[in-house]
Amino acid sequence: MRKLTHEELLARQRTNREAPRLPFSVLLNNIRSLHNVGSIFRTADGAGVEKIYLCGITGHPPDTKITKTALGAEKEVPWTYEREAAIVLGKLKAEGYEIVLLEQLEQSVPYEAFTPSERVCLVVGNEIEGVSDGLLPLCDRTIEIGMAGLKNSLNVSVAFGIAAFHIRNALRNGYPVRRRANPSESLRRTSHAARNDLTVKKAGEICETAARIKKTGTRDAGHDDSHDRFSCRAPDPIL
Repeated sequence: MRKLTHEELLARQRTNREAPRLPFSVLLNNIRSLHNVGSIFRTADGAGVEKIYLCGITGHPPDTKITKTALGAEKEVPWTYEREAAIVLGKLKAEGYEIVLLEQLEQSVPYEAFTPSERVCLVVGNEIEGVSDGLLPLCDRTIEIGMAGLKNSLNVSVAFGIAAFHIRNALRNGYPVRRRANPSESLRRTSHAARNDLTVKKAGEICETAARIKKTGTRDAGHDDSHDRFSCRAPDPIL
């Protein structure tokens, strides 16, 4: 075995840097430590995060404390500061992002069991209070990291790294990635299904009438002759 030299590592990263970023955004909700913010920038750069949203009391570049742990990653990962996290999440949901909280809730599932959709925004909360209660109704899923020892949580930047690389690996591999249903598409499919049911039902009624006429030679009163030319085959469903 041989360790890569510094020059080899730099050459490899220059190549990796050209790869497109993933459809994976991050929202930092009231992170108080600038060192944690910087560390998250560094990890986000390595995980291929497309953008970081800094919200509430979360500090933002330029700041020497962020740079100390980000090591320049704050200049690589696109970011924006928005005071109101709820507004940002509302916009992202409208764009089709799945909002995922890294938080300990009754509904939380182990992070390793989480399968992301095609577009994800991971929300990370305050070191003490966690994600703000006002953001809970906006989430689609919530994940957590199981702890074996006395402490019930990890440092926020460490926890982010674990969850971020799980999401990265799932998105990079392409499988298994859930396709998130578009609300309008779901409504359209429901409408088509209802129309298909009605069409098949009507075809069945016409076939029954044709069989009765053939057998008895009589029609019901008020029969509409416009339905006499038909095929007793259920029509193709509407797609």
